[in-house]
Amino acid sequence: MELSTERLIIRPFKSTDLQDVFAIYDNDDICRFLLHNKWTHEDMQKRFNKKLANSVLTKESMLSLAVEYKTKVVGDLSVWYTDMKDTVEIGYSFSNEVAGRGLATEAVSSLVYKLFDELNVHRIQANLDARNTASQKLCERIGMRKEAHFKIFGIKMNGQIVLYMECYLPICSNRLSNFIGLTGAYASDCCQFRWLFLYNKRGRFVYKN
Repeated sequence: MELSTERLIIRPFKSTDLQDVFAIYDNDDICRFLLHNKWTHEDMQKRFNKKLANSVLTKESMLSLAVEYKTKVVGDLSVWYTDMKDTVEIGYSFSNEVAGRGLATEAVSSLVYKLFDELNVHRIQANLDARNTASQKLCERIGMRKEAHFKIFGIKMNGQIVLYMECYLPICSNRLSNFIGLTGAYASDCCQFRWLFLYNKRGRFVYKN
């Protein structure tokens, strides 16, 4: 998959992208919101090779895409199928060097449209740490909303149990500005949250436990 926007080229990774990608993931501020530690010089090639291999999206394998701005890779997009029918999850990381320029919004929104229009995807979700307010705002800017159903669960991390929250959102049709009426809920006993945003291309969304 390849696509371009006004300022960006979004494409599979190339072997020459290694140092640009390492600059993104060799950063404590970025990796503290991810499920892996920052890259090191010892493991960066092994980790990068996985991104090189993820060049095609299938039911069994994820797709990794480089976001190129002015000949430099400044972002990393990921897409993979979930267990839900016609549903994919997206992930993204961007260099702090381009923060505040709208490049992440430009890249992620173009990917969302591409998935809806060309891959027959009906739902798109993004699972993120709720402490990452910048990422939450990005989701909201492209039309995602925290909505509909919250589910609390526990994950053991670094020897401690951490609580997360999921949140599901419907969207009707391919137009990001056209939403269904929604309701919300809260949970006050979580020390940390994980939001799950969900697009629905069709006119209705039904969630079942």
